Amino acid sequence: MASGISIASRSETAKRAMARSRRAIIVMLAITSFMGVYVARLAQLQLIEGPQYREQANENRIRLVPLPAARGNILDRHGNILASNHLTRSVYLWPREQSPQEWKATAAKLAAILEVSQTEIVQKLDRAGYRSSMPVRIVRMLDLDTFVELAERSQEFPGLEVRGESSRFYPNGNLAAHILGYIGEATEKDLQNNPDYPLGVIVGKMGVERSSNEQLVGKWGQLLVEINAAGEELRELGKRPPSSGNAIRLTLDQQLQKQAESLLGKNKGAAVVLDVNTGAVLAMASSPSFDPNIFTGKVTSSQWQRLQAEGTFVNRALQGYPPGSTFKIVTATAGLESDQFFPGSVLYTPDYITVGGLRFYEHSSGYGYIGFRDALAFSSNTFFYQVGLAVGAPEIAKWGRKLGIGGSINLDLLGLDGGTEGFLPTPQSKQREYGEPWYAGDTVTTAIGQGLVLATPLELAVMVATIANGGARVQPHLLARQTNTPQTKPIPTGVAPSTISKVRQGLVAVVEEGTARSLNRDSLPLTAGKTGTAEVVGKKSHALYVAYGPAKNPEIAIAVVVENGGYGGVAAAPIAGQLFETYFTRKDGRKIESSASLEQG
Repeated sequence: MASGISIASRSETAKRAMARSRRAIIVMLAITSFMGVYVARLAQLQLIEGPQYREQANENRIRLVPLPAARGNILDRHGNILASNHLTRSVYLWPREQSPQEWKATAAKLAAILEVSQTEIVQKLDRAGYRSSMPVRIVRMLDLDTFVELAERSQEFPGLEVRGESSRFYPNGNLAAHILGYIGEATEKDLQNNPDYPLGVIVGKMGVERSSNEQLVGKWGQLLVEINAAGEELRELGKRPPSSGNAIRLTLDQQLQKQAESLLGKNKGAAVVLDVNTGAVLAMASSPSFDPNIFTGKVTSSQWQRLQAEGTFVNRALQGYPPGSTFKIVTATAGLESDQFFPGSVLYTPDYITVGGLRFYEHSSGYGYIGFRDALAFSSNTFFYQVGLAVGAPEIAKWGRKLGIGGSINLDLLGLDGGTEGFLPTPQSKQREYGEPWYAGDTVTTAIGQGLVLATPLELAVMVATIANGGARVQPHLLARQTNTPQTKPIPTGVAPSTISKVRQGLVAVVEEGTARSLNRDSLPLTAGKTGTAEVVGKKSHALYVAYGPAKNPEIAIAVVVENGGYGGVAAAPIAGQLFETYFTRKDGRKIESSASLEQG
């Protein structure tokens, strides 16, 4: 009995021992398997993926920070600042700090704060690439309230950084906006055309900012810094300073420009002031205008649409207008340069003439027998109808081009946007452009600057400058370094001295006793000019005035157009008078010569 119990007990004990052995073996196998996986993973991390993780560790420790370059200043002829820079804040994102999906969520949050769409933020990150070691600028000109909000919520936006940088600033607001233009971030096309440009570089989009961008843009620098896990800069490891752009000096006179814009006021129109001897543009005002400071920050679609609708980007100094009676300077020149007339010629001026069964009227009753001087002074229509019919439209067009209208000046040299040339109609050009035949009535209307004739205010200023300087057509330009260079050298037109003298006599008489008598005052030296009133179908006429001064030894030429202003002598001539006054009295208090001491011609 006892022996049976002992055998059973030993059997049970053996079974338990075997079970424990099996469990130990299983545990040992499990541990061995786990250790194998661990060792394999460790080997993968160390041997295979080690370099990648070391690179990421270094990337998280070192940053290459772009240092934007300041754009060069734009100055007027006297060194007054028209465009400069000031310190502002910009928002940058470091693409590597988050995954693409995380950035989409972050972009949604930032869009509500920065007033930039989520799509725009993501597109900028996409374009840079999420492995890019360079930050991406998403907002310029950050205001103080937004800066504070971002600082308070900084933990929500890993990879966001606010940096101070130089931003474009136009201290005079709207002043010379059509000349200066505006700036903006380089587009993808800009970057493709200029491989040196870093992402986010600011470039000129219009005006001198665009045409002189190569000189103004500068060269960005770089800063290599060590950071901690929180993204805070610990120390500077290396630096390549940025190179600022070069300053550009213009021919503009800031005070004349300011006066021209102020005098135009809310009227649509333009005013141009040229140096009669060099073609340097002293003022070129166009109204309405815009503030280029708008474009230093984010421009909303509503702002852009409003600016477009108002026509504020149109430089009216470079747009064609019917020149009206200012064009009689061209017709007089064509007549005197023909074999049909000479300086002493006299014509009878009736109340109207009949051509092709149609009556073409004088603007008042006829003046009887008059010559070129009085025909210009009192702006006789019937006198110039007859001159035009005698010499013909092709001759008028030829001398119009010689005097600066219709494509004879180089607009590309100005570097401005949207410029057009005037139009001088002939039988051939009318057929080509309009598919219509030429009638004698076309010659009549062309002779007085109506019908199909168009001239820009800039061209009209060149026209009167050519008469003022003795017959050399000047080349308008805006960069001071271009003055007195071969590319701006005045071109002789071949106008005879006797023709110049007779036309000058007529333009002086306009001020002394004719349609611009309001400018014959003691506060001004005697000047010379020609009024114009261009008819506009269904609307009030455009008012024009062209002039030069002083009448003896001229220095500047002026052209003014006031859209729907009515009579040239009422709306446009006073603007020119004020510009003359500013020019002659502002510099050194020069003594005003009495008009009686000046010789005509």
